[in-house]
Amino acid sequence: MSYVTANGIKMHYWQVGEGPDLVLIHGMAGNLALWHLFLVPELRKYFRVTTYDIRGHGRTEVPPTGYTTRDLAHDLVALMDALDIEVAHLMGHSVGADIALHTALIRPERVDSLVLIEAGIPALVNERKKSDWEGWRYWAETIEQFTGIQIPREKWTDLGYMVKMSAQVPIVFGPARGRPRNTEMVERLLDETTLIADYEVVHEMTLENLPTIPHRKLLVYDDESPYRHSYDALATLLTHCTPVLLPPSEHSHFGPLTQPEALLGLMGEFFGLAAPA
Repeated sequence: MSYVTANGIKMHYWQVGEGPDLVLIHGMAGNLALWHLFLVPELRKYFRVTTYDIRGHGRTEVPPTGYTTRDLAHDLVALMDALDIEVAHLMGHSVGADIALHTALIRPERVDSLVLIEAGIPALVNERKKSDWEGWRYWAETIEQFTGIQIPREKWTDLGYMVKMSAQVPIVFGPARGRPRNTEMVERLLDETTLIADYEVVHEMTLENLPTIPHRKLLVYDDESPYRHSYDALATLLTHCTPVLLPPSEHSHFGPLTQPEALLGLMGEFFGLAAPA
């Protein structure tokens, strides 16, 4: 395990491989382990890969505030400074993709290209607040499938409650499959930080500003993703963008775990990778 102080907080990171820099950014209530089960063992053949736990997650420090995508973008740039990464390709999942986009918007000179997997983007938060957003049903049914807990219909739109209940779902992937999660991190995030309120803060990453992000982009979603509305918006708004819908899969929001081979194939085409010698 490696740690560095960046933007005033102690951050946990891993760095492996050689080549151009590629930084991988996980989503809300996750940690850097998302990338290491399937993707990092292959990507390290072509890149110097940096994974890290974002503010308040995994083994990174848990400040009470600073969880907007702008704040988290500043954290990322500070981490890159601390690790002497001048410019990097950024690959993010869910909120991690939002962070990647925000970083490219405010510090375009530090970003080479973007791989965006299942981004939600705060500017579309009002769509997700609607009671008929397909994500609420997906979320509630997933929780019931794995825990037997039925989520009351009136609680579906309570983001903090739904995140807390999701922590009751046992580990689904990897050698620890079926074991209970450590819920302490999620409970601390929800009870002691501004995470949920901050997620709804748009700052300068408006729908009007998204088309100004100049970098090459690979945009990837599951065809039955609960965030399909975000795909439809971003595929239209983003410039220099290759949008891809993967075939439907179980746990459709978690492509890095459910469809890693497809993602690696898309990245090979996007980066023009040849098999390592």
